[in-house]
Amino acid sequence: MTEVLTPRDDAPVPGPSAAYDPRLTNDDLAPLKNQRWGSYNIFAFWMSDVHSVGGYVTAGSLFALGLASWQVLVALLVGITIVYFFCNLVAKPSQVTGVPYPVICRSVFGVLGANIPAIIRGVIAVAWYGIQTFLASAALDVVLIKLFPSLAPYAVVADYGFAGLSALGWASFLTLWVLQACVFWRGMESIRRFIDFCGPAVYVVMFLLCGYLISQAGWSAIDLTLGAVTHTGWSSVPVMLGAIALVVSYFSGPMLNFGDFSRYGKSFGAVKKGNLLGLPVNFLVFSLLVVITASLTLPVYGELITDPVETVARIDSTFAIVLGALTFAIATIGINIVANFIAPAFDFSNVSPQRISWRAGGMIAAVGSILITPWNLYNNPEVIHYTLETLGAFIGPLFGILIADYYLVRKQKVIVDDLFTMSEKGAYWYRKGYNPAAVVATVVGAAVAMTPVLFNSAPGMSTAAQYSWFIGCGLGFAVYYLLATRTRFAVHVPEPAPTQEAV
Repeated sequence: MTEVLTPRDDAPVPGPSAAYDPRLTNDDLAPLKNQRWGSYNIFAFWMSDVHSVGGYVTAGSLFALGLASWQVLVALLVGITIVYFFCNLVAKPSQVTGVPYPVICRSVFGVLGANIPAIIRGVIAVAWYGIQTFLASAALDVVLIKLFPSLAPYAVVADYGFAGLSALGWASFLTLWVLQACVFWRGMESIRRFIDFCGPAVYVVMFLLCGYLISQAGWSAIDLTLGAVTHTGWSSVPVMLGAIALVVSYFSGPMLNFGDFSRYGKSFGAVKKGNLLGLPVNFLVFSLLVVITASLTLPVYGELITDPVETVARIDSTFAIVLGALTFAIATIGINIVANFIAPAFDFSNVSPQRISWRAGGMIAAVGSILITPWNLYNNPEVIHYTLETLGAFIGPLFGILIADYYLVRKQKVIVDDLFTMSEKGAYWYRKGYNPAAVVATVVGAAVAMTPVLFNSAPGMSTAAQYSWFIGCGLGFAVYYLLATRTRFAVHVPEPAPTQEAV
């Protein structure tokens, strides 16, 4: 049973206390006054995270690995169940305390050391924020060219391009960049309403698209195996394990900082129910819908199309193209805001709460997403592959350390007030504000997990690189637990003061 050690009653955690050190708090990082999100809001969060162009292509790729359809479904269910289990683990500390991911990390890394995981997660989110914005802008390009054919020449980079992106691409990218910033700027309640709409909207378009293709090809054309079955018997096991790792890696980013959202949950039970509906149930239905739709493109268009925007663009109807492409663009905005905007907003705010508000942190991420020219990253498959594996190598240890500390070392006890004090008597001050056990475990876990990524040309390394998240997570978990319990870096877990009430 979780114990939140803080001088409060059963009501939600109050806002910033006068005793909180201003160097560690602002209105966005402080414990929430009200936690209002129900199961549907969490469910909608995961729908927005899954229902995007990237989610469509990822799910479709699982069915093109040379496995039988039942093997893919098994791998998919195992992978998403792992994600579901881990999300519940990482959700609890933030939900019961009402604080975001970088703040709960103070109990692990120290009140100053928490900037290490915050900056790592924030920088990764900036890169993917730019990439997802570019993906959404590509869908908007399709709409604009369909409605205004005279714009087609401006989509050619060689003729009208700058920094690797066409003039039309720049217009679409900046339009969506501004739109996302506007949604974000209105605050979490506006974001909640936006993602409540995005996920279901894609389902409607997906079912309409699927229905259209079935009407063109017939029910008998549906095939759950996209390509020939080339792996049978024991040879299929490594491929299935790779598919499982792919699913976990795809969700590793939002899984790590899921506390940024679970903190809004009105109860941990509501969060778990939302996770169940949004992950195993939703992902299975969405994946089946994706593979059915993709398989029908072969008889209808004469080739396998795994990009939903391209599929929609083939329909001989301007209205259908505009509706479909705009919906996928909106859905991608949804995942971008929840997965790659909110995380760096909290993370960068945590570095200097009085100078960087939540909104300022988000805008830092937005500006950074332009400077990295994400279209150049996306146009290079090798860089994307390398980035995914690198992401797993760094995120894995952070996840493992947080889980080991909260559940095994501290036995689910958190002194909320001490998360916001610079006093050396605070439970999370450690050595100069940094927990050496967590820092060492992060370095060891990330270094080992990155080895196969950096040397993937060596025998067996390319296969090991697929499991960078699992390697990093396992090592981070084990090394931290050993250091925090059996060495001179052992973590002292204080008992609550007489004035503190356990709830």
